[in-house]
Amino acid sequence: MKVALFIPCYIDQFYPNVGIATLQLLEKLGCDVSFPLQQTCCGQPMANSGFASMSKGCDLNFMKNFSGFNYIVAPSGSCVLHVKEHLHSDKHPDEAFLLRNTIYELTEFLTDVLKVENINASFPYKVGWHNSCHGQRGLNLSSMTEKMLPEFSKPEQLLKMVKGIELRKPKRNDECCGFGGTFCVSEEAVSVKMGKDRIKEHEDNDVDYITGGDTSCLMHLEGILRRKGSKVKTIHIAEILNSVL
Repeated sequence: MKVALFIPCYIDQFYPNVGIATLQLLEKLGCDVSFPLQQTCCGQPMANSGFASMSKGCDLNFMKNFSGFNYIVAPSGSCVLHVKEHLHSDKHPDEAFLLRNTIYELTEFLTDVLKVENINASFPYKVGWHNSCHGQRGLNLSSMTEKMLPEFSKPEQLLKMVKGIELRKPKRNDECCGFGGTFCVSEEAVSVKMGKDRIKEHEDNDVDYITGGDTSCLMHLEGILRRKGSKVKTIHIAEILNSVL
């Protein structure tokens, strides 16, 4: 299966190991992975800040890099959702439509397309799962407490395949961490308070790591953890699924 790997800019710049883990994991699962070298930001920061017109160049560049692939996979729910909902082209609307329906968040791709039933990974630690808002409410990667429906979680389904892992869920399992992209800059105090509330529930569960599907959320939580001198670390789900200890 041929797959194009889309690595969001903040992962490329600050957390390259997440991109490497995603590549290695996909290859272990039998995918033929390509990495278009001219890819850049998807345009989400501009669009979220009210400057959607300034993201047209990002749309054009994304289409140039990823057209022609059957599947595009990215380890970021927020960036995937942005492409799914906002990728646009006046000149090539059909191509843009196809790309919007070709991109997948990593855990979504593993469960829905590859239909993974076994992962050769081990991670013998107590791990807290953080639901990112875009993945949960935008991509429907997991159930929401405000809807009276059967519980499910595609990321947790995969994590339960990892040997030695002990998953511990916070009480308010789908509460926002407060990152919110540029929200954490424009509303710093509110953002930090929300992050501290999330961290307290994980620390109450005595976890070693907090994991999630969005490095942006984990970056926000990591900053708060470091400033308070917590022993808890953050790690992207791709790194756990790719881990053999």
